[in-house]
Order: sequence, then C-alpha cells, then structure tokens
Amino acid sequence: MSGPPNYTEPVQGLDASTYRATLRRHPAGVAIVTLTSTSGPVGFTATSFASLSLDPPLVSFNITHTSSSIAALREATSLIIHLLGEHQLPVAQRFSRSAELRFADPSSWTTLDTGEPLLHDTPTWMRVELRQLLAAGDSTLVIGFVTHAHCAPDTDSAPPAPLIYHHGGYLRTAPFPA
Repeated sequence: MSGPPNYTEPVQGLDASTYRATLRRHPAGVAIVTLTSTSGPVGFTATSFASLSLDPPLVSFNITHTSSSIAALREATSLIIHLLGEHQLPVAQRFSRSAELRFADPSSWTTLDTGEPLLHDTPTWMRVELRQLLAAGDSTLVIGFVTHAHCAPDTDSAPPAPLIYHHGGYLRTAPFPA
C-alpha cells in the first residue's frame, strides 16, 4: 500500500458544479466571525464552523483565499465567533453582502475590552485566540483556542433557536412532535 492520497491534485471526473450542489444539501449553523484590523472592524460568515477539541477547547472554520477578509485574518491574533440565533436573520443577510455594509450601523455592535467587535443580541459567542492557519485547497483552515464563551440564559427551558443555512437559504429549526 502506498502513502496517503495527494489531496492537492485535481480529482479526475468530479464536476465542480455537482460537488457544490452536493455540499449545499448539508445544513449548517450560521456563524459570523469578527476581528479588528488596522483599517477597522472586519467580519464574515463561516458556515464551516466546528468544534475541534474539548481539552484544550479548540474550534475551526475555513475561509477562502479570495475572501475580502483573508488579509485581516492573517494579521489577527484573536477574534469573536458569533453563533447566530434565528432572530438574527437580518444580521446574516447583512454579512453576506458588501464588506462596507457589515459594520455600517454603529448601534448594532460594540467593541470588547480586548478590541474585537461584538455583535449585539447574539445569544452565543466565543472569544478565540488564533493558533494555526493551514492552507487547504482554495481555502485556509483556521484553528483557534477558545478563551471565553458566552451563552445567553435559556428561555422556557430551551436555548435560543439557531439560524440554519441550507441549499442557498436560511431556515429555522422545529422540534419533531413528541
């Protein structure tokens, strides 16, 4: 048996549009990453967010090399990951548009004592120190160490409902009948 496959070489026979359509069928929670740069606050949506390790507390997400936020991310040492609730659909839509509009409303965010921009009314968020940036195909895999986690109090014995992204649109979750 030879060594592991080389995943940097193009896969023969896999059509890019089929691959993209396949990935669109996987639902994901909506996370917005915010950080500070020399030119001001920066933010982007990361539906690739995942827990990586409990001990130590590590998370990951990826960002494409063509993102308008990649240069600022490469210079950052820390960031905030906001796990959006379904009530934050307008926030998700704003962050999916032009970078100039993301922080245009100063009443929608504040700055933590540590310098990162924090979006108001986000039920769950984490402050993360960057540990590794790994080139992976057309993206960079970001690995971060969670230094602080905030969870809004549960309402009616349930956590706030998450915002989900699936097949190019946003969805709400609903429990199955008992």
